[in-house]
Amino acid sequence: MLAAPLHATDRAAPPAPDGLSEPHLSFLPRTKDETSRIARVTAPARDFTAPEPFEENPAGAATLPVRNDREVFSTPPVNLTFEQGLEFRLGEALFDKLWVFSPSSTRASDGLGPVYNARACQRCHIRDGRGHLPEGPDYRSASTFLRVSIPGPVPPMLRAIPDYIGMSPEPTYGWQLQDFSSPGVNPEYRLSVTYTEEEITLNGGEVVRLRKPSFEATALKYGPLHAKAMLSPRVAPPMIGLGLLEAIPAADILALADPDDQNGDGISGRPNLVWSKEFGQVMLGRFGLKAGTATIHEQSAAAFSGDIGISTPLFPQPYGDCTALQDACRSAPHGDKDVRVTEIDQPNMDLVTFYSRNVSVPARRDLDAPEVLRGKSVFYDSGCASCHRPKFVTHRLLDRPEQSFQLIWPYSDLLLHDMGEGLADNRPEARATEREWRTAPLWGIGLTQQVSDRATFLHDGRARTLLEAILWHGGEAQAARDTIVALPPDDRAALITFLESL
Repeated sequence: MLAAPLHATDRAAPPAPDGLSEPHLSFLPRTKDETSRIARVTAPARDFTAPEPFEENPAGAATLPVRNDREVFSTPPVNLTFEQGLEFRLGEALFDKLWVFSPSSTRASDGLGPVYNARACQRCHIRDGRGHLPEGPDYRSASTFLRVSIPGPVPPMLRAIPDYIGMSPEPTYGWQLQDFSSPGVNPEYRLSVTYTEEEITLNGGEVVRLRKPSFEATALKYGPLHAKAMLSPRVAPPMIGLGLLEAIPAADILALADPDDQNGDGISGRPNLVWSKEFGQVMLGRFGLKAGTATIHEQSAAAFSGDIGISTPLFPQPYGDCTALQDACRSAPHGDKDVRVTEIDQPNMDLVTFYSRNVSVPARRDLDAPEVLRGKSVFYDSGCASCHRPKFVTHRLLDRPEQSFQLIWPYSDLLLHDMGEGLADNRPEARATEREWRTAPLWGIGLTQQVSDRATFLHDGRARTLLEAILWHGGEAQAARDTIVALPPDDRAALITFLESL
């Protein structure tokens, strides 16, 4: 979208921001001219009488044409080559694959479990969109699970980060609870969700009923949880645009951080700093609901291990997340040690990573409609854009032309923000406290329920509508939330129409 020739003239490698390097990316540093152009292009909007240039293409040249079916998130980007399109489809097949128990005649697909949450990536990220909460105690599949940990020491390699929060796996159940298992092995638990409701009255008389979920780990098969166990629910987020988020310069994200709120606007975003198992160093966290992982590859490999029980070169344990106290799980048949070595080998992990990096974002709809433009103005005036930053330009990448130097519109700063006690999960992650969450990207959010009519919003799926999601905002977002409550009904409706156009 910001076309210019690829050359290194007048380029000098910038220092790593805050000591953070980006070993997952191969890129040319920006020239002074490019930096100036990007600052102009990504400046906040001031004119709301017409769309901004290129606003209809939130993923830049990778933006998908509008579709009206449920597969709107699952089409390859239009800027892939023919060969890359084949690679995308191969990765998609692995993402959709139903894994089976060992031993099996289908050696390329065995190794499921022994304890697991889903048989396939697609079972949680439904059609590459959001997951959903279980419906009743007898659910046969779900795309929600509970992370679990206990307080623990800070690892030596992370002690230089003064506010890093130490955690250890729960001694019996590991890092997350799995609700399904292979024959002869007990599942760890069943997930129970109950709700209480409260009414919020908005300016103009509209009444919104908010539901507050209570998650409980029932039917624990391996004994009680540790007395200090911290549980956090997770509903699978959408897969779209991940490669473009990975390609945003770390310096551009860090430049938005204001941990001490020096500008006095009430917003104090902080970067999460995490240990990369893939690269053996501290990196900027970008992925996961608390930005607890640095790269798409590591996020994907961790999901294979924790969610499906499939070993990878990065997480080679064939028993997944089960602990030394789960003897039957540790000794159950597994699918590694053949020609693949691990249950999914590195070439296939590379295909899954390529697919995950290239699940693209659909084009905007009706962005020049008066109601959408009015809602965009309300979005800015209410303070939503302070965290949901509309625009970035990606690195000029040497090996990923499909994501290189693109003007993108994710509506996120990828930073951690205190969202208040109402959304607190009482479980930290790296630097993120129990009240902090990464700003969720908003691109594609208006198509959420076109992709899956059971999908809901926020980290635990409590919000059934976009308005409910807004009304749960607290902490740093309290002022924006209160502004929206006080809006005239027509302005509030226009805001929702704008969000539905994303």
